[in-house]
Amino acid sequence: MPEGPLRGVRVVELAGIGPGPYACMLLADLGAEVLRVDRPGAGPGPVRHDLLGRGRRSVALDLKRPEGTEVVLRLVERADALVEGYRPGVAERLGLGPDACLARNSRLVYARMTGWGQHGPLAGRVGHDINYLGLTGALAAIGEPGRKPVPPLNLVADFGGGALFLVLGLLAALVERAGSGRGQVVDAAMVDGVSSLLTMFYGLRAAGQWRDERGSNLLDGGAPWYDTYRCADGRYVAVGALEPQFWAALVGTLGLADLPEQYDVAGWPELRRRLAETFGTRTRDEWAAVFAEVDACVTPVLALAEAAGHPQLAARATIVRAGGVPQPAPAPRFSRTPGGLTAAPPSPGAHTRAALPDWGFDPAEVQRLERAGVALQAPD
Repeated sequence: MPEGPLRGVRVVELAGIGPGPYACMLLADLGAEVLRVDRPGAGPGPVRHDLLGRGRRSVALDLKRPEGTEVVLRLVERADALVEGYRPGVAERLGLGPDACLARNSRLVYARMTGWGQHGPLAGRVGHDINYLGLTGALAAIGEPGRKPVPPLNLVADFGGGALFLVLGLLAALVERAGSGRGQVVDAAMVDGVSSLLTMFYGLRAAGQWRDERGSNLLDGGAPWYDTYRCADGRYVAVGALEPQFWAALVGTLGLADLPEQYDVAGWPELRRRLAETFGTRTRDEWAAVFAEVDACVTPVLALAEAAGHPQLAARATIVRAGGVPQPAPAPRFSRTPGGLTAAPPSPGAHTRAALPDWGFDPAEVQRLERAGVALQAPD
């Protein structure tokens, strides 16, 4: 059985891409029993590098057939939550919308993940992380002045504004259910989540402390003491010396004098020039050694291949190896009920014969579903 603070929580996941699988990975990492419902032939196996699929079992069902829908509804009867990431209306057309599922289990938390949300003029339209960032104002703020906006991987909308808010909503609904005894629908939209992440910047803008110009503000690389600098070997250091004491430690360690005042915007070009010139005299790792014991908010910019070996991440075992694949360990950490990695990513349908009986199906019934082509067991 999975360990962790969510042990005993049962989740049905209607397989999708991106934020839905990541949300369910987080739930599984923290001890929830997550059963993923895949489509027959959804993908090749093995899928050891599909890390977002780790920690749960998979059954393969044909949801275009009423018998497949009925299997999911029976799973719902034993579940605490269901996660789906279809376009609005798709789950309803499959017979698996909130009304149908809550009719089977009034305590169910039905968590929906979309980019645009369940209603509004764009609700039925396609989109990806970059589109949701673009519409919310986040993308326009990321990048260098005078150059095009830069997508920050798909971390902000898919995983930050999407998956994390989905998990937050699902867990909050479970807490509320403990008192009311009733389930509900969680509508998690990436545009909502990203907008929430921008709350501080809305406040700064209202106070006249944020401009809608890339690279002109404190936290977007506009300030010379909150930026990255190229070193002699072509690699970079990150400088975040926002506070005066850290700025003093930075310039003192660099041996710089006769500089403009830190917050004198007119002097920022000169500060940037002096910092760039100085950091360019040594390699990244040489600067990392110089600042290793200095509280100046200076760190090396590491590649993924290097990060796991950094002493801080190594000390916390932040990156672990499971199934021969390096990957992030479960987060956050708990003093009494730690989460853990319980299972490698499964091929679609890898556990159909084993998992369905655990969720109330007679083994003979599973065999009938297989013979009818409703359920599929992936080959070993």
